[in-house]
Order: sequence, then structure tokens, then C-alpha cells
Amino acid sequence: MAHSRSTQPRKQRRESFNASSFGRRRQMTVALSRDLRNRYKRRALPLRKGDTVRIISGSFKGREERVSKVDMRTLRVTLDGVTIKKVDQKLKPLPIRSSHLILTRLNLADAWRREVLHVSAAEAPPEETPAPEAETTPALPASEASETSAETSAKPTSEDDAPASPAPKKRRTKPAVEESE
Repeated sequence: MAHSRSTQPRKQRRESFNASSFGRRRQMTVALSRDLRNRYKRRALPLRKGDTVRIISGSFKGREERVSKVDMRTLRVTLDGVTIKKVDQKLKPLPIRSSHLILTRLNLADAWRREVLHVSAAEAPPEETPAPEAETTPALPASEASETSAETSAKPTSEDDAPASPAPKKRRTKPAVEESE
């Protein structure tokens, strides 16, 4: 089935919104930097979490940041250090289109990506493979740590002491309408 290419913006937007997962993946491809293009003999790759990109347009132009989230639904990318201030002075990540980015460092932790680029796991540069993230808990002062451990040990573990689940809500029914003769 051949898709027609329209010049009308509304048809282009509709095509983008109704794209298949394959089409969305193609839309989220980003051009490689010259160094990566020469090294891997490839022009573009789909974005992955953990890649490092350079922003080439917009108010954050020139910054290099790590990709923290790739949203295939909205076709936007969230970067680690790119935020905007909301009215209440909280920082919010700024979603950026993939067309405003260039890949500068690849995350080669994925076997599929290494296979596509013809790179073995041993040949992958160490700075491009991310270290496995260990879950860390924030350090608590000794007084708070002892309180929390005492609280958890004092909690009941049997099912009899557990609180009962709330009763299911009753459905509202419409009052019957009486017919008059």
C-alpha cells in the first residue's frame, strides 16, 4: 500500500498521529555526528535512552546532554539537563523534537544496536557503554535509621492484623419514571 505524500499540513499531521510503531520509530531516528558517521558508516540511528546528543536548534542550542526518556507517542525526547521553570518556580523537563538533535555518543549496551553497527561487545568503547545502575537508598542519619527499622519490625505480619479492604461501592440507579395516562 503506497502512502500519498501531501503538502497539506493537516494531512501531514494526521499521518504522523496515525503512524504505526514502525513509522514512529523511523520518525525518531537522529543523524549521527561526523565522527560517528565515519566510524560506523551509517547516517542515522533511532534514539535510545542513554545516548548523548547535541542540540542544534532552539534556546538550548549547542548543549550536549544524555537522553533520559524517548516518548514514542508524542515523538519527543527528554534530556537530563534541559529544563524550564514553571510559574511556581519548579523545574520541568522540556521535551524536544528529535529533528533538533544530533547523536554524539552511542549507548552500545543493546545487542541489536551492536549487531547493526557491526561492533562486538569487546570492541565497544568503555565510555559508550553505560555502567549498570545500582539502586541506592538515600543515606539517613543514624537516629532516623534506627527509628525506621524499629517501626518496620513492630508492624504486624499476620493476615489477621491487616486492615480489611473497603466495601465495594454501590451503583447508583436512576429512579423509575412513572407513566401517566
